Amino acid sequence: MRLVERGRLPRWSGALAVVAAVAVTALLTAGPIRAAGANPAAAYRRYLFTPLTSGTGVAEVLLAATPLLFTGLAVAVAFRAGYYNIGAEGQLLAGTVGAAAVGIFLPDLPALVALPLAGLTGAAAGTLWAAVPAWLRVRGHIDEVVTTLLLNPVALLGVQGLLNGPWRNPETGFPESARLGPGYAIPALLGSRVHWGLVLGLVAVVVVAVVGARTPLGLRIAAAGHAPDAARFSGIRVGRIQVGSALVSGALAGLGGAVQVTGVQHQLTAGISHSYGYTGVVVATLAGLSALGVAAVGLLLGTLTVGAQNAAIVLHLPPQMGDIITALLLLTVVAALVLRRYGLRIRGAT
Repeated sequence: MRLVERGRLPRWSGALAVVAAVAVTALLTAGPIRAAGANPAAAYRRYLFTPLTSGTGVAEVLLAATPLLFTGLAVAVAFRAGYYNIGAEGQLLAGTVGAAAVGIFLPDLPALVALPLAGLTGAAAGTLWAAVPAWLRVRGHIDEVVTTLLLNPVALLGVQGLLNGPWRNPETGFPESARLGPGYAIPALLGSRVHWGLVLGLVAVVVVAVVGARTPLGLRIAAAGHAPDAARFSGIRVGRIQVGSALVSGALAGLGGAVQVTGVQHQLTAGISHSYGYTGVVVATLAGLSALGVAAVGLLLGTLTVGAQNAAIVLHLPPQMGDIITALLLLTVVAALVLRRYGLRIRGAT
């Protein structure tokens, strides 16, 4: 048997494929949930609906979704250009270091100066971390999937080295930095733990969506990603487009790290990223590399994250069950979209 590309398909078939993937994911995870001693229907209510039934739950969903907006958008920007950046995790960690550095060494700046400076420093750090694999791709033709992925643990080791060395908190002795200056705290929204970083993430989503859909640059990026040979033939500098997208991707992930430091933790810790960069790959893939889709999927995974915590308390399900559902959802959506585009044909059949 072999895969054969189907003809032109209606637009609604993509949405149908995603719905089918969600149904298959529910069937596949029902067994493990039952084996863990819970009713699957009750578990799914906890995962998907309970977090949205209270103001506190909605606030926690928005808080969980905020870093995913930045990392999902970072991955989508790079992937659309044909540059496969798997390093958003390392770039986010670089951004946390950049933002924490100015907060530690310039603690007395007022908020009007401190917050933009932390954001710019975090974005710059993420850009620099993304520049290394981009340069290796252009100069050495080295696969960026490998280099961006391998730089993730390097970034984590760098954070751990700082926290166990020069940045160790002198007051507590724990491997965490000192608290940042008071000017480095992003204001909260509506009296909840949600902060203005969420608004910044949504603004970034809108900007990327408009650039991608309404500008000549967006058209060149799409051409470089979908048909690089044809793009080169038409005069588009594919290499420059891909490197530029890689740097913007790193800046977005680094900005997400800065937002996490100044909006939630207010200090640098080794566990500041709960694999947000890796989850960003899931977000971008499930969103079909659409900026607006990134916002929708980020909210969905934020709901799953909060729902998994609730299910662990009420139904005594392992909190990792939410990660299992997310991973299976990614696999089933990818499989459904592949089967939508390609059909199976027995070799030799007409």
